[in-house]
Amino acid sequence: MYNEVKVTDKIFHIGVNDRRKELFENLWPLPNGVSYNCYLVNDEKTALIDTIEMGTGGDFVGQIMSLLNGKTLDYLIINHMEPDHTGEIGNVVRSFPNVKIVGNNKTFKVLEAYFGIKDNLLEVKDGDSIELGEHKLSFTMTPWVHWPETMMTHDTDKGILFSGDAFGSFGTLDGGVFDDEVDFSFYEDDMLRYYSNIVGKYSNMVQKAFAKLAGLDIKIICPLHGPVWRTNPSKVIGLYDKWSKQEGEEGVVIIYASMYGNTARIADYIARQVAEEGIRNIRVYDVSKTHISYLIRDVWKYKGVILGSCAYNTCMFPLMEHLTSEFEHYGIKNKFLGIFGGYSWSGGGVRNLMAFAERIKWDLVSGSCDVEGKPNSEKTINTKAIAVNIAAKIKA
Repeated sequence: MYNEVKVTDKIFHIGVNDRRKELFENLWPLPNGVSYNCYLVNDEKTALIDTIEMGTGGDFVGQIMSLLNGKTLDYLIINHMEPDHTGEIGNVVRSFPNVKIVGNNKTFKVLEAYFGIKDNLLEVKDGDSIELGEHKLSFTMTPWVHWPETMMTHDTDKGILFSGDAFGSFGTLDGGVFDDEVDFSFYEDDMLRYYSNIVGKYSNMVQKAFAKLAGLDIKIICPLHGPVWRTNPSKVIGLYDKWSKQEGEEGVVIIYASMYGNTARIADYIARQVAEEGIRNIRVYDVSKTHISYLIRDVWKYKGVILGSCAYNTCMFPLMEHLTSEFEHYGIKNKFLGIFGGYSWSGGGVRNLMAFAERIKWDLVSGSCDVEGKPNSEKTINTKAIAVNIAAKIKA
């Protein structure tokens, strides 16, 4: 039994909630689960836009057949070939052997690699379209948002954008499917974590996609994860625009690596000094405890970053080293950076954080603190400069 969820009279949302999977892409934690969305257009001709992950939707083909009510499926449109959206392609093609598969040249290379499918293909390019009756679907190539083959489908008559992974979010749809049915505050942090960890590396391509979509009439956005935006699509467009421009908010993220608590104490000391400078959004994390996806999310969100590491075999702590390499990998920009650390017999944490600062080219604030042994007020005198300087830059 399935709920019949209509986007419009002839467009159906077919979605499933995955509350079992613990890691998205076997990497990112899913404490709130994730939804897989796809869409069926039941016009004079019919089109299924993407599918869902294999094994998550029960009788997926049976649901499609029920909605088609005796009609055949004319088109299967593939916006994105990642397996969480193509898992049911094999079942769909076996059930509708004459279905025309719509995608671009790069789509079909991946399609053959995963499914061995080489027949009944309809290649489309930027601006191409197909007529279904009342609905005309046009296609926009949006490569690297976030795979090279990704594209978007636009219903030109109804102003509906089927956006692939763009504008998506972690989190299941717990009854409410549309933005006007849910409390978006539940999704916003998970949407930013989704963006920063899945799409963020390709933010320049997101901006190129915005340029290509600028002239389209967009009344509704139908992503492959998360809520459907039928009432206020401009909200999610604005968030993606801000995030892809890496426009941080006022706030400081302090992340530390500490084996025996000394560097942790310095982190708390700095956090208090930052608060005294009037910064209200302060997040303090132990790199050994908090999953990296949350650290990337908050660093993406806020303008200020203060990193602290104990020395470890004359280097920085391994998990801090991993974190900083990920910052470089994702190409995170436009941050103000402060650095501190501690050591027992030989330094290395602060020295290697300084080398990271040179590579990533964030705005390094004056003042750093490398404490030998147990921290005290005399040894940590430079932390005041870090707090004052980073707060001043953020406020400016």
